[in-house]
Amino acid sequence: MASFAIEVTRLALKCVSAISPEAAGRLAFRLFSVTPSRNPSNAKEKAAMAAAAPLMARAQPVTLSFAGGWVMARHFAAPADRREAKRILLVHGWGSRSDYLAPMIEGLTAGGAEVVALDWPGHGASPGRTLTMPEAVRAIDAAWRHFGGFDVSVGHSFGGASLACAAGGLVCDVPSHIAKRMVLIGAPSEMSWLFKGFGKLLRLSPKAQTALEGMVVRLSGRRIEEFDAARILGMLTISVLVIHAEDDKEVSAEHARRYAAAGPNVELHWANGLGHRRIVSAAPVIERINSFIHAEDRKAAA
Repeated sequence: MASFAIEVTRLALKCVSAISPEAAGRLAFRLFSVTPSRNPSNAKEKAAMAAAAPLMARAQPVTLSFAGGWVMARHFAAPADRREAKRILLVHGWGSRSDYLAPMIEGLTAGGAEVVALDWPGHGASPGRTLTMPEAVRAIDAAWRHFGGFDVSVGHSFGGASLACAAGGLVCDVPSHIAKRMVLIGAPSEMSWLFKGFGKLLRLSPKAQTALEGMVVRLSGRRIEEFDAARILGMLTISVLVIHAEDDKEVSAEHARRYAAAGPNVELHWANGLGHRRIVSAAPVIERINSFIHAEDRKAAA
């Protein structure tokens, strides 16, 4: 049974749609873009924040500006003995924050890398209450410009899809940014399913649904069908590691299979039993990412 809030939202959108489906679609998009509360919602999240605090305190905070706003990033230097350290851009998923990636940050820096962890607009230490894919791509562009590029990009969930869209240059006024290697964890392979699902949840009329999806064109200059991360990866020549759990209940494993079928440059690693969220802090997953990141270095040293 739908919650009371959803029932009220459905009724309100139905009334608006009767007068103007276009207005109903725009209103639905605003609702779609609202980010969850950034405060820990349960004891487990509070414990994760507390555990991450000492590590996060060691980072250098960096403010990154882009057209329409700014975001906060945290810069973790590589170990002092790693002069040729790889620079990694690490991005979290929807409703998360960099603090929840502390185990991965620690594992990547221990593996010899320099890490830049980015908080999306409306998340973590960044301001705002909304987030769209074009904003995410612009935030990636801001990080790229400030740090002069990245050897590796690693993204969880929405973050992984955003990295792929940034690599594909899908926001018309932002250049494409392609790292030498990319890691996507529990990431959706295309955006249409999210919009279709949201419209179905709110019982939008066909015209209101068209208006909802039309907002993507207004903000990015691209149709929603073009935000196909799997198609983008298949067009790239870089090595991509896709990590997913078949028991992921938030992003279906079919998305991982779409990525794997995109091209020979995409490697799929199943991390079954770790679901959608625990996967980012699991030691075997972090170990697999480190192995992928430093594979060429090990070959050169052999």
